[in-house]
Amino acid sequence: MQRVSRAEVTVDGEPRGRIGRGLLVYLGVAADDGRADADWLAEKIAWLRIFEDAGGKMNLSIAEAAELSGRPHAVLAVSQFTLMGDARKGRRPSWANAAPPEKARELYEYFMERIRRLGLVCESGEFRARMAVDSVNDGPVTILLDSGLRHSAD
Repeated sequence: MQRVSRAEVTVDGEPRGRIGRGLLVYLGVAADDGRADADWLAEKIAWLRIFEDAGGKMNLSIAEAAELSGRPHAVLAVSQFTLMGDARKGRRPSWANAAPPEKARELYEYFMERIRRLGLVCESGEFRARMAVDSVNDGPVTILLDSGLRHSAD
């Protein structure tokens, strides 16, 4: 995910999702992911303190930053199958660990529903479409979250 000052996703030149200040989330779904992974990820994204407080320290969650600034902050969730690519061997990535499209779509939609239930605005791209993403990374701040590692952090 990236902290952004703005982000937009288009399909065939037509806007699909657009946010101002907030988080651009590229979401890849692994074959062994489930709703518990989506729940963990949504909670982590909603409460991760990566927005600056009045002192310039990354100490606020997205919701807290929006409240403090008086401006809406949102999440733009973009499904990205290629995040599941394993390029450790050879010259061509393997997507053997990626979830099949039906499962990935279900978890992508569930993830966005969870973000919204946490009180955040959530815009989206278009699942399985060729998209163009335009964004301005604020900081830059980019954080890698892997729900498969969540058990070792608990």
